[in-house]
Amino acid sequence: MSAALAKRIAASLSAPVSPDVREFAEHLARKADAVAVLFYGSNLRTGSLEGVLDYYVLTDGRPERGIWPRVSYHERDLAGVTLRAKVATMTLARFREAAEGTLLDTTIWARFVQPSALVHARSGETETQVVDAVGAACRTAARLAVALGPPEGTAETYWQTLFEETYRAEFRIETASRAKSIIEVNAGHFDGLLPLALDAAGIDFERNGKRLSPHMAQGERLRVLRWWRKRKRMGKPLNLARLVRAASTFEGAARYGAWKVERHSGVPVKLTPWREKHPVLAAPGVLFSVWRERRRRMRHR
Repeated sequence: MSAALAKRIAASLSAPVSPDVREFAEHLARKADAVAVLFYGSNLRTGSLEGVLDYYVLTDGRPERGIWPRVSYHERDLAGVTLRAKVATMTLARFREAAEGTLLDTTIWARFVQPSALVHARSGETETQVVDAVGAACRTAARLAVALGPPEGTAETYWQTLFEETYRAEFRIETASRAKSIIEVNAGHFDGLLPLALDAAGIDFERNGKRLSPHMAQGERLRVLRWWRKRKRMGKPLNLARLVRAASTFEGAARYGAWKVERHSGVPVKLTPWREKHPVLAAPGVLFSVWRERRRRMRHR
């Protein structure tokens, strides 16, 4: 990775976050014996502690096999306020492989070319490893953006083309406007990032004002597009497998679901031991109880 891209990523990962966000990250790191914790999502941009905070917890060891990451839900009371977090856990080694684009996975490099903050690192060496992995994600994303995009265009055009394509490869409800909004709300993050990523990926380009003309050889473009077609075909099946796995192994799924239902319906959900143990089987009964309670409230207004 070029020194310029590494410097840019290190500065981005040092984004200021709430002390409560950092304390929660330290708690998660201790619990998982993690080497690093990344914080991302809309709460990073807004600074809000409402809703669900998003973390990636990275552990030591060899790349795990099977379907990853493990997903869990956590709550933590800080100064009388309940913070909630959805946590994805995987090894740093697997995270790096996924960021480099050597795996079928598309979620890591597409996610971490977007803003994130390194809120826990065990050592300076670990911090360097995370910077390198995020740099790999930027290079992977930039290479595909150019292969998919027009011969000439603004950086925003290339990034939007990339996100529209990766959204289509997964089970997502986002429309093209969502891909555009990612660029708009994170304009400072993406400003100047594509030229640095292209340079680090060894892709020459010409610049004319805000417009770029990348020089990707036709053979290389075809290779990248073949690489992408394979991952695009596997995107939805892999995403579905992860959803099925999460439905049966999601630690804290019942508490997470109860909180979501109460937040959107206003109806508290009582968690019994059986509901905690079997959240999927319990879901129809819970939803029926919520529907019945809402009808009762409507009649007594």
